[in-house]
Amino acid sequence: MQPNVTQLRQATGALKPLAHSRPDEGPHVANTCAPRTGAQTPRRIAVVDDDPRIRRVLRTALEGAGFAVTEANSEADVLAALRLRDIALITLDLTLRHDDGLSIVRSVRRISSVPVVVVSGRSSDIDRIVALEVGADDYVVKPFNVREVLARIRAVLRRTNPYPAALAAPGSDILPFGVLALDVAAHDLKTPAGKALSLTTTEFRLADAFVRHPGRVLSRDFLIDAVGGSDAELLERCIDTNVSRLRRKIAEGGGDPHLIKTVRGAGYMFTGKTRT
Repeated sequence: MQPNVTQLRQATGALKPLAHSRPDEGPHVANTCAPRTGAQTPRRIAVVDDDPRIRRVLRTALEGAGFAVTEANSEADVLAALRLRDIALITLDLTLRHDDGLSIVRSVRRISSVPVVVVSGRSSDIDRIVALEVGADDYVVKPFNVREVLARIRAVLRRTNPYPAALAAPGSDILPFGVLALDVAAHDLKTPAGKALSLTTTEFRLADAFVRHPGRVLSRDFLIDAVGGSDAELLERCIDTNVSRLRRKIAEGGGDPHLIKTVRGAGYMFTGKTRT
């Protein structure tokens, strides 16, 4: 569904387009200011929407906040961007002209754990639940406030690397997870043979919460906070779904999925051995 003029005004709020903004001619890497000498390379956000006006609104806001931007309007463009660029996060409209947004989330999840923030006109509970269950990390409904979108993007990026090196104990980047190991730096599980098992952001944060609280019953509310959620009613079922997915990956890597024990009516408990 294409946004009308009123929706676009609501979406942009007080933000005005930059003078050099131009109509888009297909997906491209947006112009960005060159970083100052010695400055850190800006993190790159892939903005996926088939409406060039929405892409322009998000691009303007993101560049103004110091991000670099890659634009796309199809699944092929998204997957190409992931192969060719160091993408830190994807914003994704579910209703594209030629592709289904949920299919894109699934395709991304098969090859990457890059965070996905859905920005969509679909506002029903079921749309949000399904998007989160298939692998999205957050959901924003159109028309949106650009400041809220930026705040949610920053929050998701913070959750991607929640444990600064200065706070980590020496050698704590690899945490025993039964016969497997949780690699905090790489955000994946390692098999005894060293093979990496890719985890989504939510799966990693769940695994991290379990391994840091062995033998303790963790309620769903606790786990919702651990993955950075804000809507408990929506995310409670997503916790169960992601725990099931995490168990499957543990089993695929030769580990024991029953290390994550369901405590009926209370939550979950990790029963594996950890470093003492």
